[in-house]
Amino acid sequence: MEKSQLKNAKLREKRALRVRSKLKGTSNKPRLCVVKTNAHIIVQLIDDEQGLTLGAISTFSKELRNTEFGRKNKNSAKVIGQRIAQIAKARNIESVIFDRGASKYHGVIAAVADGARENGLHI
Repeated sequence: MEKSQLKNAKLREKRALRVRSKLKGTSNKPRLCVVKTNAHIIVQLIDDEQGLTLGAISTFSKELRNTEFGRKNKNSAKVIGQRIAQIAKARNIESVIFDRGASKYHGVIAAVADGARENGLHI
């Protein structure tokens, strides 16, 4: 990697740690972690006390893989937010702590949160 790419990667890692150091999920109110890559979106419900992933969905999961929601865009982010809210409701989870990582709360990240809110999850 070039020097500028290493610098950008370190800055991104520092931003993510700065955000995540203030957030801790519990079994009653887990952390809703959103990770976006160049092609996909991954969303997880994490209980930090026990170190467990309570539920997860992504654009490359089986139910979304070969559909129009299999790529990263706002429409698929909204659907993923709705699906993670359904997973949370099935586990009797009413509210979560939103973890955006190193990304700004904008675009795809905001669409995930809006989709989850539409299905009744309190963020």
